[in-house]
Amino acid sequence: MPKTTLKHLAKILGLSPATVSKALKNYPDINENTKKRVIELAESLNYQPNSLAQGLRNKESKIIGLVIPEIVHHFFSNIISGVIKAAEKRDYLVIILQTNESFEQEKLHLKRLMDKNVDGILLSLSDNTTQYKHIKQVIDRGIPVVMYDKISKLVHASKVIIDDQKAAFNATQYLIETGCKKIAHIRGDLKPQTTIDRFIGYKKALAKNNIPFDPTLIYKCKSLTFSEGFKIAKKIINDHPDVDGVFAFTDLVAIGVLKRLSELNISVPNQVSVMGFSDWFLTKITTPTLSTVHQPGFEMGQKAFEVLYKDICTLKKGQKIIPEIIEIPTYIVPRNSTLKLLDKPR
Repeated sequence: MPKTTLKHLAKILGLSPATVSKALKNYPDINENTKKRVIELAESLNYQPNSLAQGLRNKESKIIGLVIPEIVHHFFSNIISGVIKAAEKRDYLVIILQTNESFEQEKLHLKRLMDKNVDGILLSLSDNTTQYKHIKQVIDRGIPVVMYDKISKLVHASKVIIDDQKAAFNATQYLIETGCKKIAHIRGDLKPQTTIDRFIGYKKALAKNNIPFDPTLIYKCKSLTFSEGFKIAKKIINDHPDVDGVFAFTDLVAIGVLKRLSELNISVPNQVSVMGFSDWFLTKITTPTLSTVHQPGFEMGQKAFEVLYKDICTLKKGQKIIPEIIEIPTYIVPRNSTLKLLDKPR
């Protein structure tokens, strides 16, 4: 059976296509009886409006792109949920693309989204992105970009972030206030701003408490994975048998640390406290449960879409976008991998 069109409805009813269209959109200048006839026929023939044609007429696609580094990461899965929830309220379709931390893949995805005439793009940079010409090309095409989580200060666009320096400072400060004096930090590559800021926050907490910075306590992950945390934990203990705290860049790395310390018969938190970052669901079921920084992915996703929608509307009005930076608050979630603040310091 051929697809029912607006012209088909108009021919059956003896009306003009414009009248049928107005009736379906509940225009006040169409009488109620006509509206009733049109709606009943449309429902009986299962008429669906052509959203692509409508988009072309309105100069919008009602589609946005969401570019993420990796889907399997708990934080980014929450981002996706938040974006989709907010987008559905505005009748937007979300195309989700994964870069796998590849700069080349990121460039390719942005080109694909431009070719699809999306109304806007939400972007978290890959760990290997150090050039931003491809993002500027999107913006120059009149497609708004909102960066979230992993951003660059060199890109002139709206951003939704957490204060990574402050969050890392608070995490390290918490370890210090529970008695830790020699804290190792496991970080990623110093390319994304998030890694840089968390490293700076760690150093600031040491400085505030007059603890000398020791570069040999900094360990770089090749990838932010369980296996990397598992491997690095043994190296930390071999290099620094007297270490009493570990602050990991992500929960998955921290969970790897917990596992290796357990195998080495090192008591957590009595000998070594461990602090993660993100608040994955797994942190509640590890042994011991993992203290961490709560990173609100769902809220960040919702806010990122809201900012993007605002920028899309601004451009539709022929106005210039004034980029804004939205900060989502974080907080420490104390669990059993760290001593309690009321415990006697070591």
